[in-house]
Amino acid sequence: MDAIDEKVLNGERLSVDEAMALASEADFYRLGFLANAVRKRLHPEPIVTYVIDRNINYTDICISACKFCAFFKAPEDGDGSVLSFAELGQKIEETKALRGTQILLQGGLHPDKPLDFYEEMLRFIKGYDIHVHGFSPPEIWHFSTLSGLTVPEVIARLQKAGLDSIPGGGAEILSDRVREATAPRKCTADQWIEVMEQAHGLGMRTTATMMFGHVETMAERLEHLTRVRDLQDRTGGFTAFIPWPFQSKNTALSHIPETSGMNYLRMLAISRIFLDNVANVQASWVTQGPKIAQLSLFFGANDFGSTMIEENVVAAAGVSFRLSEAEIRRLVEGAGFAPRQRRMDYRLVEAA
Repeated sequence: MDAIDEKVLNGERLSVDEAMALASEADFYRLGFLANAVRKRLHPEPIVTYVIDRNINYTDICISACKFCAFFKAPEDGDGSVLSFAELGQKIEETKALRGTQILLQGGLHPDKPLDFYEEMLRFIKGYDIHVHGFSPPEIWHFSTLSGLTVPEVIARLQKAGLDSIPGGGAEILSDRVREATAPRKCTADQWIEVMEQAHGLGMRTTATMMFGHVETMAERLEHLTRVRDLQDRTGGFTAFIPWPFQSKNTALSHIPETSGMNYLRMLAISRIFLDNVANVQASWVTQGPKIAQLSLFFGANDFGSTMIEENVVAAAGVSFRLSEAEIRRLVEGAGFAPRQRRMDYRLVEAA
């Protein structure tokens, strides 16, 4: 442990074996101390950022039927729907009225919509002059499969229509054993990485996520982190990493106990320590609530994430934390930091 401490404090990269030793042997306070040291090295100013955006799910119709999802509707389910452009426009206007700078646009893997439907949607949204952070890698892989186009061709067409950046959704755990057990119809781990690598090659910035605490092992969590770190070494295209714990209520995996706040903070700290080449790590107040999110700022997180004006997927699993911009700023200040609104690429909206 002392040798690992020394490497972390000297800014040296940990191996997978060293990260596993940390995960299995380090106590809670040691992990917090080391993650906070990494955070301070990367972000010496006592600033915590956040973004004002809205998570718009354009459809809940999905062929994937992931075992961890409580949001989707099967194509034959009459309750499934697709948002109209009028509904999209109203949601965007409400977002801009709250000083929102971007839309997080994601949806189910719809079996029938052609690629030009999504291009038209993007052109409509860009008419509101707002950043579109949209279409996770499983969606883009799905578009490629349906259209017969390559992944780079799909991304280039979406980019031309107005897509600005890609969220890291659909990563869950980047291990094919885990994906086969929980979401066999979704893109593989290699395919998720391929979409992100192609996007980075086209000059597009993206984020990466990890949903943990279901059927995976710690070794598989570290496989996930290694895949993210290796791709970041190659491209430098990830702006942030967002780890969050699985919410089991109303899902096919509801028998799995939910991750405690302490175990969430441990995994957050390990992520911050291991991902030495990803500048920003987000707290997950949407799943953990405001108090644990405050503690996250001392376990490696330098970003409070989004105001989440609207959020449907986690809410479908029975979690309903809500925070306004004013509440986020109060929580950040209460933890001893200066809150700053940012954009997707972490440029600040406001000066000090």
